[in-house]
Amino acid sequence: MRALDVGRHHVLDQLGSLNRADQYRSRVPSGWSPLGLIRHLTLSDERYWFEVVVAGEPLDFWPPGDNGDWVVPDASDPEQIIDDYRLAIANSNRIIAATALDAAPLRPEPGWSETGAFGDLRSILLHTIVETSTHAGQLDVVRELADGGQHIVV
Repeated sequence: MRALDVGRHHVLDQLGSLNRADQYRSRVPSGWSPLGLIRHLTLSDERYWFEVVVAGEPLDFWPPGDNGDWVVPDASDPEQIIDDYRLAIANSNRIIAATALDAAPLRPEPGWSETGAFGDLRSILLHTIVETSTHAGQLDVVRELADGGQHIVV
């Protein structure tokens, strides 16, 4: 949990260090913005993996369109997007605390049993640690391009 929380806090700190325009601005060819990255972490990592896969809740929050979890409309309130991430983290933490590390997911994807992928909460936690840390690194690069801010000075 410490490793996951470190990644989560790092993402929030980096996003909070950007001005509002840079929170919306994409600096990469694929087009995602820092706010889009937070939205993706909220929907695809926290909510999907813990609410849907671990706890078995419905996937009724998914936005329409290709990569809809990365899309942030221009009129969106950045604070609401950040609050949504914090709320998803709190809900994930409640689910994690109530679930044994070796518990099988209540809503696995078809085919996982054949591959042995994501067979318990432990493997799902490891996956979300890697995902969150990877996205934190992407945000580090975007932050440096935006305003020169560096998490680790090289």
